[in-house]
Amino acid sequence: MNLKQIGKNTYVIENRTNIGLYLVNDQDVYIIDTGNDKDAGKKILQIIASQGWHVKGIINTHSHADHIGGNAVIQERTHCEILTHGMERCFTEYPIFEPTFLYGGFPFSKLQNKFLMAKPTVTREIQDHLPEGLSYHVCPGHSFDMICIQTDDDVYFLGDSVLDKETIGKYPYFFLYDVQAFLDTLDFLDTLQGSFFVPSHGKIVEDIHDLTRFHRQQIQMICDEILTICEKGMTMEEILQQMFQKHQLTMNENQYVLVGSTLRSYLSYLWNQELLTYEFIDDFMRWKRIKL
Repeated sequence: MNLKQIGKNTYVIENRTNIGLYLVNDQDVYIIDTGNDKDAGKKILQIIASQGWHVKGIINTHSHADHIGGNAVIQERTHCEILTHGMERCFTEYPIFEPTFLYGGFPFSKLQNKFLMAKPTVTREIQDHLPEGLSYHVCPGHSFDMICIQTDDDVYFLGDSVLDKETIGKYPYFFLYDVQAFLDTLDFLDTLQGSFFVPSHGKIVEDIHDLTRFHRQQIQMICDEILTICEKGMTMEEILQQMFQKHQLTMNENQYVLVGSTLRSYLSYLWNQELLTYEFIDDFMRWKRIKL
């Protein structure tokens, strides 16, 4: 983990999941996301202690485990407040909701892992509780009520509203809950003017437009792939199989629920766009492209 100053009061701990730090005064600091596990949380505390700072609070952009994994150890050791928004609070306080939502039922034991479930922590609604110098914007799509954090140094911590190109290269079917909401968030990001933009995964950038354009291209590519697969009626499992085989991806229980849930979101989006329809044949739900 490398501490980097990018504004008068704004810092980034560069990591697999980038961590934001904002100094509200000479001593007190707010942490923006906490990484993927307790080890990440411990390292964050060590870096903060080395600067002579004190943890005032944590802000979570959203409730996925790689963003809140360090919450528990930091809250336990500092008794700090944790701020987040809307439905993300529910998933942060009751992490079993995450694999349950992804799987669509009670998750078997191998799905109850730290990749999908962080330890529970007590949270507070972010509205009206942010310190002076910080503001937030609701940016749904990747998750239910994800937020981006803006500092008064004109730095934006973007959560997973965009990912870097390298990450998408490894995971072309990056997780989405609501495709249309994600596209709307990309439109919002294009309106922003800032000094730096910090995706949670990837390099800090000064211009966000290249990333938003790239994401739109990726979403269109995935839509085209699904529509091509669905020239003939296909079940969700058959579509998923073809997607994995096309990109030579490795199937495991985590990827099955993450990509499977994302695929269902795309099917909903394409249905709403009147590009897909479905029918029930021999007790299978089969999706088929609508001929225009």
